[in-house]
Amino acid sequence: MESVLKVLPRDDFHLELWFDTEEHRVFDARPYLERGVFTCLQDITLFKQAFVALDTVCWPGNLDIAPETLYDRSLPVQNQG
Repeated sequence: MESVLKVLPRDDFHLELWFDTEEHRVFDARPYLERGVFTCLQDITLFKQAFVALDTVCWPGNLDIAPETLYDRSLPVQNQG
């Protein structure tokens, strides 16, 4: 299973993610913001408090998304060069 090493929350409710596979990917969190406990993340201030713990992305209030979901539903970042 892939582990998240670093997260960068963006203003557009996407997460830039770096995995232990040396991949840099982008996850669109917007579909999750309409579901249950994740609705509070519609507050961009809270959304941007994302941090890495236990190999995945977490937020205050014991919110997290499974690392396999983050990996499977994210897209690779295309290198500019």
